[in-house]
Amino acid sequence: MKAIHTEPRFNDDNAARKHLESIRWPSGAICPHCGGTERNSLLQGKSHRAGLYFCGDCREQFTVTVGTVFERSKVALHKWIYATHLMCASKKGISAKQLERMLGVTYKTAWFMSHRIREAMINGLTTPMGGNGGAVEVDETYWGNVGKQANGARGWAHKMKVVSLVERDGVKRSFHVANVTAETLRPILKAQISSKAHLMTDEARVYKPLATEFAQHSSVNHSAGEYKRGDVTTNTVESSFAILKRGLYGTFHNISEQHLQRYANEFDFRWNHRKITDSERAIAALKGISGKRLMYQRPYAQA
Repeated sequence: MKAIHTEPRFNDDNAARKHLESIRWPSGAICPHCGGTERNSLLQGKSHRAGLYFCGDCREQFTVTVGTVFERSKVALHKWIYATHLMCASKKGISAKQLERMLGVTYKTAWFMSHRIREAMINGLTTPMGGNGGAVEVDETYWGNVGKQANGARGWAHKMKVVSLVERDGVKRSFHVANVTAETLRPILKAQISSKAHLMTDEARVYKPLATEFAQHSSVNHSAGEYKRGDVTTNTVESSFAILKRGLYGTFHNISEQHLQRYANEFDFRWNHRKITDSERAIAALKGISGKRLMYQRPYAQA
């Protein structure tokens, strides 16, 4: 194995720009303003910054970062490419403090960069899971505390709640919910899972009213020590929770409920791309930077 952290794209802006252009424009420059491809020309005058193009159709100028989460950033492009690779290569995530040290930027900048990259990781998948009658595992997990009144509280009501759906041999989708009830879960499951699917859950009562929405519903009884019965299990979704929890506790330590969905998206992205290399995973993330903006003044804004 060869260390790749000294590769040009992680240390030089020109190499980073060419790398990003090869991902976003594999067949040549595309104007982000009008979509033109035939009359784009690279401006190479002394007064022009590197990578600046001119569109002969709409008469606008652009670079490869226009219309992406990197647009108008004062951070060097090679640092963006490196940060993206680090976040994609770190199985349990990488903290903003670690990015601060490795990139040589302020903590505030590193924190904001990581949230922009998480925006790129949002997959936007809408195809119903289990459409071929396959199994879809559903389970919920709890983490942290909500509010000062949570100190010393028992049970799950004071915890932040994440519900995850994992298609057997397929993708994972996670959702931060206010409460784990049939009322809150029904619209999520109906929107994400095909009515032809085989729903697999544990014995939690919240799933029983939802069973009629799907072709089949099976459950395992964890309280009785049952974790697998034939092909009925929730082990897959629970193993994904193990990675999420290790990241939340060991890497990030403290996450506000306001940002929990973004972190869940990040772990979903790495889970869904776990069978490819770190570099391929980073390329997949960079393909998702288009059409998304997150303003520095409002890091909590929706994409």
